[in-house]
Amino acid sequence: MKTPRVAPATDTPSSQDEATTGPPRPRGLRHNTRWLMVFLCFLGMTVNYVDRATISISLPYMTDDLHIGPEWQGVILSMFFVTYALGQLPAGALIDRYGEKRMFAIGGLLWSLVTVGTGFVRGIGTLLFARLALGAGEAPAYPSCAKSVSRWFPARERALANSVWDNGARAGTAVAAPVVTALIAWQGWRMAFWVTGAVALLWVALWLKTYREPTARGGLSAEERAYVTAGGARLEESPAEETAPEEPAVRWRDLFRHRTVWGMMIGFFCLNYVIYFFITWFPSYLVDARGFDLLKLGFYGALPGVVAIAGSLLGGWTSDTLLRRGWSVTRARKTCLVCGMLFSSVIAFAVLVPSAMWALALLSVSYASLAFSAASVASLPADVAPTPRHVASLGGIQNFASNLAGVLGSTTTGLLLGFFHHSFVAPLMLSGALCVVGALTYGLVVQRVEPLRLSAA
Repeated sequence: MKTPRVAPATDTPSSQDEATTGPPRPRGLRHNTRWLMVFLCFLGMTVNYVDRATISISLPYMTDDLHIGPEWQGVILSMFFVTYALGQLPAGALIDRYGEKRMFAIGGLLWSLVTVGTGFVRGIGTLLFARLALGAGEAPAYPSCAKSVSRWFPARERALANSVWDNGARAGTAVAAPVVTALIAWQGWRMAFWVTGAVALLWVALWLKTYREPTARGGLSAEERAYVTAGGARLEESPAEETAPEEPAVRWRDLFRHRTVWGMMIGFFCLNYVIYFFITWFPSYLVDARGFDLLKLGFYGALPGVVAIAGSLLGGWTSDTLLRRGWSVTRARKTCLVCGMLFSSVIAFAVLVPSAMWALALLSVSYASLAFSAASVASLPADVAPTPRHVASLGGIQNFASNLAGVLGSTTTGLLLGFFHHSFVAPLMLSGALCVVGALTYGLVVQRVEPLRLSAA
């Protein structure tokens, strides 16, 4: 039996090497280029979610023009998740092979052209095709951002950096409602797709112009490079990581042999199942179960999302602060993951309180707690990847599992509402239970948060 090959300790700190020593943090804009790179990722995710949300806001106005019956509306919305979830697996592998800059740009170009093209659709068939194509185009976004942070940031700053770009999802969702609504009121739903697609094209141009590799000329200053390298940034493959001549390269499918990878998948599925409740069914809950009118829905409905942005940043800051204070990577990440998932289970208690405001407060705490955990979730691929060549692959794998929740969660909630006569008790209780399952998964199934030990097959 061959001895398992372990990623070198100089690449990413192990759980015993806390990445708390090394050069001091460099000062000045010239030595903090990494934060500009993560801001570009944030903009990309914001545009990504604006384009994704345009169909949800426009669909009521498209139904008459395109003769879309209610039986087709759910199908149209769900088609996106089919190719988006399936696309995570090849997208992650391609990003590891060709780089995040190239693949994020290709994905952005595809989804922007598809968004513009959606403004020209004339029937259900072309609209379904557009939704499938949009999912494929947006698939590289998440693993590209995770890969970028793994290369630009030391382990002690990784969770906060991941929380920055991950908040692009919440910012895009929040921006989409007023912007897309205003465009529809101005020139109709087709204009909404044309403008949001054009904005995505502008972002692609900005990304190609501004984003650079950390190892390229003008990427990192000497001071910043010394700082992030000492802290465990996974800049590039080192010669020591190259496969020995007598051993074949580690295959992508070998990642599935590890319990930690399955724990990452199951945990993220549970987390995203509940997040998708907020994205899909939350407005209906406020209207049907709590009697909110349109004005109240517009004002109070945004509250959980706003609180979640703060929760995400707090989660990233907490995880990184624990690392800087000497906690192991395992202890810091798993503490934030488990605590955040446990606190998010308060969503189940929303069915017990008589006051709509108390229910809204519990739901806000739940969403913020999910976002608190999500910052550490996004850091796991870089923390456990056996080599830099596997970071985006692991990001794609766990995001594939999480987006199955987008397909199953929306459908399951609808079925439970039908079975229990439009009562939200069962859907919210199930969401709370899955939060507990997610906490147990991150605590017990995910093992040490350190580079996986892979033997060549």
